[in-house]
Parts: sequence; C-alpha cells; structure tokens
Amino acid sequence: MIQKSNTPVVIFNDLGLIDYKEAWDFQEKIFKEIVQQKIDIRNGLKTELTKNHLLFCEHPHVYTLGKSGSKENLLLDENGLKHYGAAFYEINRGGDITYHGPGQLVGYPIFDLDHFFTDIHKYLRFLEEAVILTLQKFGIESGRVEGLTGVWVDFDGENPRKICALGVKSSRWVTMHGIGFNVNSDLSYFSHIIPCGIQDKAVTSMERELGKKLDMREVAEVLKVKLSDLFSYTYS
Repeated sequence: MIQKSNTPVVIFNDLGLIDYKEAWDFQEKIFKEIVQQKIDIRNGLKTELTKNHLLFCEHPHVYTLGKSGSKENLLLDENGLKHYGAAFYEINRGGDITYHGPGQLVGYPIFDLDHFFTDIHKYLRFLEEAVILTLQKFGIESGRVEGLTGVWVDFDGENPRKICALGVKSSRWVTMHGIGFNVNSDLSYFSHIIPCGIQDKAVTSMERELGKKLDMREVAEVLKVKLSDLFSYTYS
C-alpha cells in the first residue's frame, strides 16, 4: 500500500478543444504510467509517490459508448453520424452512451485513490458533489436521483433533467475518464441517443436553465476549486 501524503498534489492541464481520441490516448498514457509505477513500488523497484492529474477540455461532436452500454442506444447510422459531423467510439469506461461536444466542460481526473480514499462509490459522489456546488455558485439547484449516477436539475420533482454525466474506469485504484458537464452544450445532439440508456429522463444545460450563455473559463475555475476543496488537494 502506498502511504497517503499529507496534502496530495494534482497536476492540472487545460487541453482546450481537442479530438476525443487524442485526449483518450493522452489519458491512457498517464493512466498506464501511474499503474506501472504502482506495480514497481509494490515490487520494490521504485519509492517515489505516484502523481495525480486533472485534465479539462472540450471535444468536437462525439458519442461514446461504455462497456456496459448497448449500441442500440445510438440512434444514428454511419451516414447519420457523417451528416451531423459526429464521431463514435466504444470505450473502456463504465456506463452506457453519452455525448460530448463544444460547450460541454469535460473533466478527466486521473487520480491514484491511494492518496485519497479507496472507495469508487465515494469517488463518484465527490465528483457529483463538486458539480452540485459549482451549479449552486451560479444559482442553479441540483442534486442526485436515487439509483442513477450524475447530477440532475429538478432532481426531486416531476421533471428531472440531467446536467452532468459520469463514467469512470479504475484499475489498482487509479482512475480515468470522468464527467461531461453541460454548460453551453447543443442539446439537440442528445436527441440522437438514449442518453446513458435512460429513456424517460431529459437532459439540460446551464445555458438552458439560466437563459444565457456562460463563460466556460469561469465555470471551469469554480469546478477546479470545488474539486480541490472536496478532495483536499493542491494544484501544481
């Protein structure tokens, strides 16, 4: 077991608008390096503590399908994807199908949870809570819907609307993938999928809820702070 450091440090990187596959490859590189370092530490080959990373970005239009998802939840064929200028990837996170695109803040924490706590459910709840607190800062009340992951507006009402989706992968307590937070997203793209395999729930964005576009950098900065507060780390 790697000993927890007193105050974990997270290396932050804003990738801007980046192709999904390029960002996925970058995540995989960091993820595999951390996992290999943990193996080397366990085998007595290294002593240096692993590092933690947080990537923020936006993607061009893309649909991604998690390991537990069904391709039937994508309602477009190859021609439809070309028509809407969207890519499609089957990927190695949990969850079903989701959409990423411009105006959506995507966060990829690549954390060694041995620095924090070894509990994936708690990890997911902390990611959700960071988004809930960020939305609160902008005057939007949000929360959780029992039995479902993610963050929802009108979560305890008759019309719950998903504003943030979660999907993660972990191995040896190292995480990758993360959150898709609808800030100024073009919500029409969600009409071409059954989001997260849930047929009877709508999606929304901060722009739709507030009736105005948001400054992505401002939202990102608040989320950055909320994540560091909840996980009790500093940025390098």
